[in-house]
Amino acid sequence: MVDHRTTATGPLAGIRILDMTQFILGPVATQIMGDMGADVIKVESPSGDANRYIGPRQHEGMATLYLGMNRNKRSIVLDLRNPEALEALYVMAEQCDVFMHSMRPDAATKLGVGAQTMMKRNPRLIYATAPGYRSDGPKRNDPAYDDVIQGESGIAGINMKAYGEPRYLPTVLADKFCGHVLASHIGMALFERERSGLGQSVEVPMFESMLAFNMIEHMWTAQLDDPNGTIGYPRALMKERRPFKTKDAYICLMATTDPQYVNLFKAIRRPELIDDSRFNTVTARSERFVELYEILGLELAKEDTATWEQRLTAANIPNARARMLDELQTDPYIVDTKFFQTLEHPVAGKTHTSSIPVRYSRTPAQLRAPAPVLGEHTESVLTEFGFTKDQIERMTASKI
Repeated sequence: MVDHRTTATGPLAGIRILDMTQFILGPVATQIMGDMGADVIKVESPSGDANRYIGPRQHEGMATLYLGMNRNKRSIVLDLRNPEALEALYVMAEQCDVFMHSMRPDAATKLGVGAQTMMKRNPRLIYATAPGYRSDGPKRNDPAYDDVIQGESGIAGINMKAYGEPRYLPTVLADKFCGHVLASHIGMALFERERSGLGQSVEVPMFESMLAFNMIEHMWTAQLDDPNGTIGYPRALMKERRPFKTKDAYICLMATTDPQYVNLFKAIRRPELIDDSRFNTVTARSERFVELYEILGLELAKEDTATWEQRLTAANIPNARARMLDELQTDPYIVDTKFFQTLEHPVAGKTHTSSIPVRYSRTPAQLRAPAPVLGEHTESVLTEFGFTKDQIERMTASKI
């Protein structure tokens, strides 16, 4: 049996996480921490995480959506309606550093895994959740998923100017971003515990987290003490802000400083724009982005993408070809840097996953294990926590 604690080298090596999350947000957070060396024990019901059954699969319970966010974890099955299984969870929590779940506050309390109950069993426990809304507000028990939060936080609405209607971004943005936020703040709580010796609850409400994320630039003049202040960063909202079409594909570029724009105007063979009062200062450009981008669009359409990559790179202008999703696995840079990794799964066979992008010089993260089969580690983990074979058989055989 692989010991996920002693073989880990990442900065969270030695940290034990009792993970009752499912779907996307929680599993993204715990995968990040598992990649960083934490021993993530995924506690599942007999039917397992719902994501096990979403997407193509070569083995039942091992669908692609599940595989993408559950590596570096161990899976155990506990039916928490069984009092003996619930008591086992409490005993495990006493020996873990972090406890996480995906339930709404009242549902967690009803099941017996509310913050007060769990932290009474272990005062050093970090009790982490990511509900839809803050727990001290009137929507504390309202359900929330990515589409709802994208819409309610204004993410979908920012597409109105470009498309004439609200649109979700074509990625599960709220779940993934809040998963990263949750992992980050658990790390901060663990750091604080080193000073105080005490645990605490950590709550990452999806709506408020996404609203704060969206408002970083979009508060715009509403930040000022001005009754006519408006929300929305104009450059980000204009329909012209998109990859520029070339003769054969699309290219992305971004200039910000005055020297960069001097080089850009030279690169597109429009040197007369360097001293043009419409575009020769940051303030002037910020007031005429639509006009500026229209000029760039007309010029960039005159050459192919490879020509522009060479010309813009020579001018020190940040640029890149706009890649389609199905191009990424064969992109030369991505292949050269070995971004995509292969893992041998005992049931699903050969699987492919992204590498861990964050690099540590002294405590490197690792791809230690593929996503586990449902209940793959039930017996070994419960034995590790001190349960006898008879106890394990009783709590796992019970059907209620």
